[in-house]
Amino acid sequence: MRSIQLVFLAVCSFSFYSLTAQENPDLKEKKPVSLDASFFYGSILEHNPDINHLITGHPTGFIVSYNRRTYGFNEWERRYNYPDWGFSAIYQDLHNEYLGENLSFYGHFNFYFLNRNAYFRIGQGVAVAGSPYDPETNYINNAYGTKLLSSTYIALQYNKQNLYKGFGLNAGFTIIHYSNANLRAPNNSTNTFAFNVGANYNLNYEEFPDYIPEGERTKYTDPVHFNLALRGGANESDIVGQGQFPFFVVSAFADKRINHKSTLVAGTDVFFAYFFKELIKLQAASFPETGVTGDEDWKRVGLFVGHELRFNKIAFVSHLGYYVYYPYEFENRLYNRLGLKRYFTEDISAAVTVKAHGAKAEGVEFSLGYRF
Repeated sequence: MRSIQLVFLAVCSFSFYSLTAQENPDLKEKKPVSLDASFFYGSILEHNPDINHLITGHPTGFIVSYNRRTYGFNEWERRYNYPDWGFSAIYQDLHNEYLGENLSFYGHFNFYFLNRNAYFRIGQGVAVAGSPYDPETNYINNAYGTKLLSSTYIALQYNKQNLYKGFGLNAGFTIIHYSNANLRAPNNSTNTFAFNVGANYNLNYEEFPDYIPEGERTKYTDPVHFNLALRGGANESDIVGQGQFPFFVVSAFADKRINHKSTLVAGTDVFFAYFFKELIKLQAASFPETGVTGDEDWKRVGLFVGHELRFNKIAFVSHLGYYVYYPYEFENRLYNRLGLKRYFTEDISAAVTVKAHGAKAEGVEFSLGYRF
């Protein structure tokens, strides 16, 4: 578990580092920075009735952030209205004796609107659970099955900067999600909805560079390409103690990049999830009322469509799929995939994605891809 989460954090960090690749190597890029900190107070949402016993108080905590501000030095910055990218940390006391306190670390983007007086933030990273599930000492915590978790947070903030000598104020709403993506059971996860208020400071407020206007957008054309991706990881069924098993996915798809920002994709996935083999055996032997005979095929085949949102050499991946070969019923026939993809060249890429059925994760996929 620890190694997988560290690899996940490394891929996220490397993806953010790739944003610094200069498109104008003969010019010196300025690197303005801002800091912000806020306090939050909220509630755990009951997205699953199985965690009702864990919702006993109102979570509180702090969010601190480092933001690299952009001003259009690179072309991709101008396309997205000069976003910030950076790193943030969250301390959260969940005010429940079985959930304890969590500490998490993220890479994030801030996307501005309302004349740059507000932004939408999305952050992805890892969390350390203070009181994870333990079969002997903390079996009540059925939300966090592991010490290390993956975590996502989103925030909608009113952000007034430079009110006085670089200092400003911010306030808004934040949702914080913790899960281990079904790497180990139990994994019912939590979602905290919170109100936050805080302050920000621009280190370069006296010499912030002028924003470089976007100018006329250049057209981008690219023919259809075919892709092959090999994905893999490990996961466990919802039955506590069944054990972790590897899974593999072979994906073949076509892509069409329609502009600088967007690529459309469509293709097929073939799934080999070994925990299904054990789950089918267990249900056939111990739960005959389910109708499982033990002869069901544990492989699945799906068709999917999707989109890639490009930021320089990284992309946010979103897929929606449907199982056309579905011999063993598990969750439902619709599945989705979300994550980050890094292009090392126009043909070679790597990605970290979460494959799920709705909001219920099945596993974290690490993949390598080649574009023909």
